[in-house]
Amino acid sequence: APAGAVEDGTGIKVGAGPVQIDVYEDFICPACGQFEQQSGALLDQLVEQGKVSVVYHPLAFLDRASSTDYSTRSSAASGAAAEGGKFREYAKALFAQQPAEGSAGLSDDQLIQIGRSVGLGDAFAQAVRDGKYKPWTAHVTDQASGNGINGTPTVRVAGKDVQPTTEAIRAAVG
Repeated sequence: APAGAVEDGTGIKVGAGPVQIDVYEDFICPACGQFEQQSGALLDQLVEQGKVSVVYHPLAFLDRASSTDYSTRSSAASGAAAEGGKFREYAKALFAQQPAEGSAGLSDDQLIQIGRSVGLGDAFAQAVRDGKYKPWTAHVTDQASGNGINGTPTVRVAGKDVQPTTEAIRAAVG
């Protein structure tokens, strides 16, 4: 598992607040992209305020929705970004340039270019080219499935499923 991963390796932890929010997402999932647009700033704000920690679980549920296993490749690239200390910046940039579900997705070169745009360097590029975190992606996805996650985005606040909306998250955090 990359740097910043939780103890069981199933996600990347951002922040250190007392309430844990788990976000299960797939980088080619259109609803996940909408969730990031609508609720990403709230999650960042709650982390900055010290109210929550957010564990992001980048899943590969939708490999079948691309001809290049984009879900696996983008999740693995996010692991490499975590290793470089830029997980959240990279994830936001991926969603900002999200390819259409059913498309080939972005190429590895494009994933690397996005990484460079957020300050990641050659070690990141090599990890993407080598598929270094593809086994980690499989682990994250398998564990999520085993924990009853069967769709994205799924949001859990303090272990309880909540609607993936800013209102529901705000209410659950208190």
